Order: sequence, then C-alpha cells, then structure tokens
Amino acid sequence: MSVRVRFAPSPTGYLHVGGARTALFNWLYARKHGGQFLLRIEDTDKARSTDESTRAIFDGLNWLGLNWDEEVVYQGANLGRHQADARRMLDAGAAYRCFCTLDELEQRRKLAAASKDAFKYDRRCDRLAADEVQQRVAAGTPFVIRFRVPEGVTSWDDIVHETISFPSKDIEDFVILRSDGTPIYNMAVVSDDIAMRITHVMRGDDHISNTPKQILLYRALGAELPRFAHFPMIHGLDGKKLSKRHGATAVSDYQHLGILPQAMNNFLVLLGWSPGGDREVMSMDEMLQLFSEKGLLKKAAVFDTKKLEWMNGQHLSRLPAAELAPLAVPTFVQEGLFKSGDPFATSPEFYKILDFVKERCRTLSDLARLAKPYFTTTTTTMAPPPFVIDQALIDAHLRKDAAVTKALLTDATSALEALTDWTAEAMEPAVRAVAERHGVAAGKVFQPMRIALTASTVSPGIFEVLGQLGRDVSVKRLKEAAALAT
Repeated sequence: MSVRVRFAPSPTGYLHVGGARTALFNWLYARKHGGQFLLRIEDTDKARSTDESTRAIFDGLNWLGLNWDEEVVYQGANLGRHQADARRMLDAGAAYRCFCTLDELEQRRKLAAASKDAFKYDRRCDRLAADEVQQRVAAGTPFVIRFRVPEGVTSWDDIVHETISFPSKDIEDFVILRSDGTPIYNMAVVSDDIAMRITHVMRGDDHISNTPKQILLYRALGAELPRFAHFPMIHGLDGKKLSKRHGATAVSDYQHLGILPQAMNNFLVLLGWSPGGDREVMSMDEMLQLFSEKGLLKKAAVFDTKKLEWMNGQHLSRLPAAELAPLAVPTFVQEGLFKSGDPFATSPEFYKILDFVKERCRTLSDLARLAKPYFTTTTTTMAPPPFVIDQALIDAHLRKDAAVTKALLTDATSALEALTDWTAEAMEPAVRAVAERHGVAAGKVFQPMRIALTASTVSPGIFEVLGQLGRDVSVKRLKEAAALAT
C-alpha cells in the first residue's frame, strides 16, 4: 500500500512551531516514499474552533511550502461515521453502555484519593443484566459508550522509540462516545484514520499514552494497524516544554520577524532528526534526499532562537539576489526605502545592494536596515531617506577623543579626495598611510569611517563600502561626520 500520512491540527489557535515540525516530518516522509501527505482539521471542539485559526494553519503550511494532497478533511463532518463505528463495537460486544453520572464518578474519585488509591472505572455498568440495560435505554436514561479493554499487553514497534508496551491493567475502560452522541478524541481519530487509509501515524510523543487505546480500537474495528512514530517534544533553553513564556511560538511570528521559510524548515527538521555527520544547512531538496527514519532522534529537542537566526542568515546569504528580492521587498517598503510596485525592486542596482549586504544579515529586517545607507539619489527612483547617525553612535565613536577622531577623518577624506582611481587597491594604502602618520592602528581610522559612511558599527569591509557608495557620497558623509566630532 502507498504511504499515506496526515497532519491533524485542532483549529483552536495559531500554527505552533511544534505542529509545524510534525507536519514537516510527515511531509518529508510522504514525499520520500512517493506517498500522500493529507491534512485533517480536527474541529470537533466547536466552542474553541475558529475559521481564523483554520486560515492560520493553511497560511502557515503554505508559507513553509508543505503542500497537501487531496481535499482537506474536516473531522466535525464525520460525526455520523464516528457514531456508527462506536455502535458497531457496541453491537460486537467490544463496548458497553455506562449509565454512571459525572457526580457519581467524581464521588468515587474522591473516595479513591482518600484511600490513596488510583481511580479506575470498576466496570459496574458492564455487569448490568441485559434486560436492565434495555429498560434504562427505553426510559431515556443518559449513557456513554465505554470500550471494554481486553486483558493482556498492548505493544507496538515505534519508528522512533522501538518497542513500547502498555499492560491492560493500566488502562481503564475508556469512553468512546459521550452521552450527547459526540465522540471522544481517540474514537474520532481512529475512525478518521481508517477512513483516510492512513498507513503511518507520526506525531509528538505526548501522544504515546493515546496509542494503546487507539490500537485496541483499530483491532476492535477489524482494521489494519498503521505504523506509529512519536517525535520528541520541543523544549525551551530552560529545558521546559516550549510555550509562550519562551517567546514567539507561532510560525507566523517568525515569518513577520524576517525568517525565510526554507530556513525555518531547516531549523525545524533538526529538532528531532539528524542527517548524520556535522551537516546542518540544507535546502528542501537536500533534506528530502537525506531524510530517513533512521535519523529520527529520541531525546527532546531545544528551540534556540539565536540558532534559528544564524540558520536564517546562512540561507539568506546563499540566495541569489533575484530570488531574495521578492522576499525582501516588503521590509524595504516598510522602511520607506521605496514604494510597493517600484521598478527599482527588480533592478540590477537593487540586486547589487542585496548582494553587498546579505552576508552580514540574519533576517530580512536586518537586510533592509543594513541596506539603507546605500540608498542614495543615484540608486533609487524615489527620494532616499535622510542619512542620520544615531546620537549614541556620535557620542561613543565620534565625540569620544573628538580631536583625534576629527583629525583622522579629515586626513582620510583628503587622502581619498586626491585619488584618481576609486578602487580598493588605491584606497587601502592611502587610508593606511593616514593611520601611520598619526601613529595609530588602522582600526582607529576604519571604525569612525564606518560610522560616518553607514551610521552603523557593522558593515562589509570599509573599502568595499567606499566603492559601493561612490566618491561623491563617501566624501560628503566623511566631511559631515568630521564636523560632528567636536
């Protein structure tokens, strides 16, 4: 049978990075084996499920490029089948009606707690005579349907954790259909997975405790078992389960923070899988080529935002400018560097700026910020934003030892103005000679020049910056900075 896997989120909030990681692993497994990746929206919790959350799931998967096969399945639409499957087990003797009320069950839990015993349903309704059961049903007495857990041990060969076993004595007769006719999670999931012909159930290891119950339901319904894989949980740097207290946990948050989808996928795939060796940075095609179940890890993974930003920088720097530009344009528009639809966004001049700064960027937002100094009247079709050096930089780098800094900037400007050849080969000896004349290290000249030219302490090499800006803009900015060093 062809591999068929599914991602089955509940539309009760955003697409969490843990859910995105699960979807990615399922997608890779399906694509690797030439199978189908299916999407099921588990919207049975009508009180909490929203259309907005469903759209957020679709948007997140689309942004990551995790395209699904076949139409989306909505769990809530399958109520009739869920009920029919539960009643089929009831008719076959694999389940029974339970008339115990919530208050009665709560009282028994309290008694068990007082005796320091673990509460487990005692099957009293399973011991009712058949005629009494029929009388209660005829009288309209509310009931749930409970699954009768058989004796023995339920085991499976987990793709990640190898053999896992649960003794039946540790599993109580669980409810599969509530008194209002709606299914419990495990009932709905198994019914849907059977109907969707799912061959591999791959999910987080917080579902391990659900698996023995689901295996028992598969067997009671006469269905073939899928293979199960349970991925390790994702923790924050403090070793605790990832949550909002650790910062952004929604995929959409990282999209808005300037993370590339291919970098997000690369980061997520390493949270629970290793390609072997020291390999880390991979394209989607490389991930697909290398992905195998042998590389799936058992230990909990750690979500490190700084590692994600580093990963993003690696992908960003490798993208050709023509591919990077459409991803970067929204942040440039937001920074006021050009308007949406500006032809400059597809021009060789813009591509040149992107190629110039991308090596030092970690996010798309960094890209716009570091590119801003290179937007001049000669590089864009609209008026560039004013070039302003932050007061903190002026105080820390220009006005500290102001007399020395002023002299260095003035001398460097004069040396550069005298050059006939505006190349790094000509500029570098001229500026280094300034440092020698003043008896200082070259860095003492380079750093105030960097502040003067880019309004930043970080930039490409200073002579590359001079070449990118050109003679006129460079000289003008150096003179203005010298004037500030007072």
